[in-house]
Formats: sequence, structure tokens, C-alpha cells
Amino acid sequence: MEEPLTYRVQLRIFKGEKCFGRGIAELLTRVSRTGSLRSAAAEMELAYSKAWRIIKTSEDLLGFKLLESQVGGKNGGGAALTAEGKDLLARYERFVFEGEKALDLIFAQCFEGMIAP
Repeated sequence: MEEPLTYRVQLRIFKGEKCFGRGIAELLTRVSRTGSLRSAAAEMELAYSKAWRIIKTSEDLLGFKLLESQVGGKNGGGAALTAEGKDLLARYERFVFEGEKALDLIFAQCFEGMIAP
């Protein structure tokens, strides 16, 4: 069977340079679920130091914190999304959802008759 035509696009946000995209959104989603940057990074098979650098670079470019961290101790450390981090993640997820929905329509119109139904 012949492969149908498809498309792929990655929606990223820039502020001079890339400051937010699919990867950091996934990282933040996992931090929100696990309560830990280390656990989120491990789930993504990402070194903790790299995950921390990604978050820090994004925070520096955006001008606000994405995560609140609690240093280890008796109850262990942890991380949680800041209010701004939650808001940005929700807005990005909506942007991706709406963007993909619009692109699906445009793709279907532009390649009508060439793509499988």
C-alpha cells in the first residue's frame, strides 16, 4: 500500500532565540506530574544537568521562573511549576492544538486529491 502524504511542523516560541517548544513543554508536564525535575529528566532519558540548563535558559529568556525548587533534606527535594510556568504551558498547549487544527484544514485543502481520506 502506498504511503499517504503527511506533514510535520514544530511550533516553537522565540524571544531573540528559542525559549519554549515541545521538549520543554513535555519536561514541565512531567515535572508537574512527578514533582521532580530529576525524575522528569530521567523519564525523558535526559541528563539532569541538561534538563536544568534547558529550564534555566528558558527562564532567562522569558524573564520569569518556570519552576520552584525545594532543596533536599528530611523530606527530600522537589520541584513544582510556578503560576507563570503553568500559565505558559497551558497557553502553549492551546497554541499547538489550535495551530495543528488549522494546519490540518489548510493541508487538506492544498493537497486535496493527493492525500488519503
